[in-house]
Amino acid sequence: MKDAKVRWLQDFRRFLPLKSQFILSGNIKDFQLIKNDFGSYSWHRLENAIDAELKSTGYKHVVYYNPMSGFDIPFFLGNPEEKKALFQKLHIPLQQDDIYHNLQTFNIVLQTIVNYPNEPIALVVDFASQFLMNAENLIKAEHDTFSLTHILSQTTETKPYGQPPKPFYNTVIWIVDKEGDLPDWMVVNNPKIRHIPIGKPDHIARRRLVDPIVESLCETKTEAKRIATDFVDETEGLLLLDLVAIIELARSESIHISLIADAVRRYKVGVTEDPWVKIDREKIENGEAFIRKRVKGQDHSVQHMVDIVKRAITGVGSSKRNNRPRGVVFLAGPTGVGKTELAKTLTSLLFGDESAYIRFDMSEFSAEHSDQRLIGAPPGYVGYDLGGELTNAVREKPFSVVLFDEIEKAHPRILDKFLQILDDGVLTSGRGDKVYFSETLIVFTSNLGIYKKSATGERFPNVTYEDNFETVEKKVRNEIERYFKFDLNRPELLNRIGDNIIVFDYIRKDVGKMIFNMMIENHINAIQKQLGISLHIQEDVIHTLEELSIKDLNNGGRGIRNKIEYHFITPISRALFSINPVKGDVVESKGISFENKGTTINLIKK
Repeated sequence: MKDAKVRWLQDFRRFLPLKSQFILSGNIKDFQLIKNDFGSYSWHRLENAIDAELKSTGYKHVVYYNPMSGFDIPFFLGNPEEKKALFQKLHIPLQQDDIYHNLQTFNIVLQTIVNYPNEPIALVVDFASQFLMNAENLIKAEHDTFSLTHILSQTTETKPYGQPPKPFYNTVIWIVDKEGDLPDWMVVNNPKIRHIPIGKPDHIARRRLVDPIVESLCETKTEAKRIATDFVDETEGLLLLDLVAIIELARSESIHISLIADAVRRYKVGVTEDPWVKIDREKIENGEAFIRKRVKGQDHSVQHMVDIVKRAITGVGSSKRNNRPRGVVFLAGPTGVGKTELAKTLTSLLFGDESAYIRFDMSEFSAEHSDQRLIGAPPGYVGYDLGGELTNAVREKPFSVVLFDEIEKAHPRILDKFLQILDDGVLTSGRGDKVYFSETLIVFTSNLGIYKKSATGERFPNVTYEDNFETVEKKVRNEIERYFKFDLNRPELLNRIGDNIIVFDYIRKDVGKMIFNMMIENHINAIQKQLGISLHIQEDVIHTLEELSIKDLNNGGRGIRNKIEYHFITPISRALFSINPVKGDVVESKGISFENKGTTINLIKK
């Protein structure tokens, strides 16, 4: 493992004799690792790291300023009287009165430090992003301060100090959230100011932090090495501060170090119990039979989906280096064949409640900027404080089935967000909050491949009801592949889905009959329960309704439902209204007829 400093510290040391001012941005709130005298690493706040680096290069004093508490020299090496004398030399007020936070006072101290003639000294302006009300619209006092800062950055010169003499600036360091938090006219194209971004800790930094902690909690070095490797892999993208918090969480909730992955999960999603672990294995083992009660004629799809669920529960094949969803599946095929119904039934199977899934109708997200509805508006825009519909929903229900209906209708820009979810398993909301999808099962549905477009833009069928399933599956898959590769130019999204594209068949006659019988039985039972009556429909009426409902199956189960509503629900409601049965009555059908006004079902009370 390398002993070199992190990149930002290397750049900082390299440019100290070359630049008069620095801007540090990015991962400024995280811990920084500093190598101690014993050869190991300890974590410190950024201000400690800056102080240690400056003093190791020859700086005598490091003055800190923030808009809340004013000036201080927290790491002063000397007695209080010496510190007081230095404050007086630098014109730093000794009392925290109104003038303490006055920009005019800041200007005096800034100018004094930059021109200080004795030993090298530095000024660190912390929380500088809160220094200004609006970097693009400065008030006069702010403009005067940064005009002075700009002039000082250009006019100050190095001075020799030490033995042998080395060149030193009296350096000014601004710590900001992002570079644009300071006026552009001061920063951009200023050869005397160096912007240094502080990146997130890589695996080397995380390992340096984790190793000594894990070793102290393990009995053998072999065990410690294995657990530390797993811990580092599971925390990709997290800060050192997060790692320390995870260890504290494990300690407070009595999670053994060997189960650190459980602490990582709790820290990310904020849930103690893991519903995936608590899912009844026997229930999943019988999952195919459970789903087939509601999803008819798609046995191959049901089997494939249950296999994905089993893989999600066991975690087999998942990588520890990312937070990818538990499972991803793309359901394609004709309309009304059970794609959405499968997602609902799957949710009921997993969590005991079909409404527990999170559904998004992607036809509502066809506009270019509709991605802001999903993740939230960026800072400065209306609705910024509300967050996004998707990020809010997953934060509230991290263990869930997330359904994106009719994905092909979404704007291509939104598909880039899906790339992030499928690849990294994390989305950053407009407010900057990280939302993890590592405990979700993602389901896309689509009608892609059922129709194609001609050279003139006209739609024509790619598959028809007369095609057998093998033909339907082949044509639909080919069209989906063509669409993602050539129409959207996003083959990488297709690659993330992999072989989890499940093509549904048309609803065939035998399946149509099963769906009809299930629907008509449900309707009759619902009428009996609602009105408290006994309703008997003659077999010949049922047979006639069946023939009408499954005559055309191009619209699948949805078409059957529509026919039942037209030929059964509406006429039987009309007939029940006419005879006005009371609770306990027995009602029978006496035939079905068709007139100009539509279908009529004749009922009598017995």
